[in-house]
Amino acid sequence: MRDMVEIGMGREARRTYELEDVAIVPSRRTRSSKDVDTRWNIDAYEFGFPLMMHPTDSISGPESAAEFARLGGLAVLNAEGIWARHEDGAAAIAKVVEAASGAEWTPESANKVLQELHAAPIDEELLVRRITELRETGAITAVRVSPQRCRELTPILVKAGIDLLVVQGTLISAEHVTSDGEPLNLKDFIGSLDVPVIVGGVVDYRTALHMMRTGAAGVIVGPGTTTTPSALGIDVPMATAIADAAAARRDYLDETGGRYVHVIADGGIETAGCIAKAIACGADAVALSHLLADAAEAPGKGWHWPSAAAHPKYPRGFVDNVHLAPESAEHPSMEELLFGPAADPFGTRNLVGGIKRAMAKCGFTDVKSFQRVDLAIH
Repeated sequence: MRDMVEIGMGREARRTYELEDVAIVPSRRTRSSKDVDTRWNIDAYEFGFPLMMHPTDSISGPESAAEFARLGGLAVLNAEGIWARHEDGAAAIAKVVEAASGAEWTPESANKVLQELHAAPIDEELLVRRITELRETGAITAVRVSPQRCRELTPILVKAGIDLLVVQGTLISAEHVTSDGEPLNLKDFIGSLDVPVIVGGVVDYRTALHMMRTGAAGVIVGPGTTTTPSALGIDVPMATAIADAAAARRDYLDETGGRYVHVIADGGIETAGCIAKAIACGADAVALSHLLADAAEAPGKGWHWPSAAAHPKYPRGFVDNVHLAPESAEHPSMEELLFGPAADPFGTRNLVGGIKRAMAKCGFTDVKSFQRVDLAIH
């Protein structure tokens, strides 16, 4: 039964929960973390751990994506980002960082630079070259497009040899209605493709179920790290949103007689503990954004922003420095962030180790079974 609260006469709202409101409760035998299996399979592809790289330019570039994939994660390039518009993507990102770190810094100053960089057209030849370079490293190649441009760009991506397509917006619906063009019907669109598709973001049971009925292999829960509460008044209680999507997955599994759609949490992930709690709420995998931004391989070198910060008319999100150590301190490698060793006691290093230990303390040996762990509310 849903917990409804009366806001005032004639208006009710549902009580919902963030990941920080939820606690994992050990209730079984304990195990050694060495016996825990973190592998994640989606469609025909296997990954060493249930983590996806959020496709924003500050963390996802040709080198960082290749390294994340080498280590065992699902790396995703952004087909509409800086790396597809500028030959020297590193120099373009350096301009953003310079605007954000200057003495005259304001949130608007860095966002204006992002808007200028994104005003350049997408270079299709450059985009194909970026994809080819990633494929040649042996990585499972995933590329993100927006719902608005997926019909235009997908044929180019498929021809370039992508393995997975990610259709992701801040929020998405099964049928995007527009008065200035043909609406996008995701079911028809996905049905016409020979590559598996991950779609998102969604924040409720009904939309998640609709997304699953389109034929998607995975559904992303959450709008990532954009400032939607202040800009749009939209907020996402991630623990509840993940649990709702997991319920939609269960009902769709029954409806289809066995078709399983993966739930990927994207947003509110601050530590390894958040990753564990997202899986405990029902996620099959978790998308990482600012937790990877401090990696030595990350293009932003400790600076981070969501893709929506570059929107030409209504940016959501801003350029932020996540490298809290002194500037002289070295950035940890991506391998260190994922596997340690770590001296940081707050769960922002050795993320995979944190997942393994959370599962082991509760007696579970694989990610899927960990979704059955007991939970409590603070």
